[in-house]
Amino acid sequence: MFAAEFKPAQLGRRRSVRAPVSLDARIGKTARALCKLVDVSVHGARLQTYSALTRGGTIWLTLPGVGQRAADVMWADDFTAGCQFHQPLDEDSVEALIALSQGQR
Repeated sequence: MFAAEFKPAQLGRRRSVRAPVSLDARIGKTARALCKLVDVSVHGARLQTYSALTRGGTIWLTLPGVGQRAADVMWADDFTAGCQFHQPLDEDSVEALIALSQGQR
């Protein structure tokens, strides 16, 4: 198990607190499009993309060390988008992503 410290974002409308990260991820069933994972929680993530995503669309997101997850695009603004995972991540996966991000700094 990883022990990672992070400053939680405001919860607001979210069901779970998101932690800031900076990780490369991929979008698409064949993981062809590169994106940047900006924050992550058990229920979702915020992405910076190189092509615009459409609100209401479903994407396949490949997370480093976690694998592919289906997610719905809840909002999109130019090249930033928030998505909600179809199946929540487990806490260990979120902690591993945070630790991986901290190790890259």
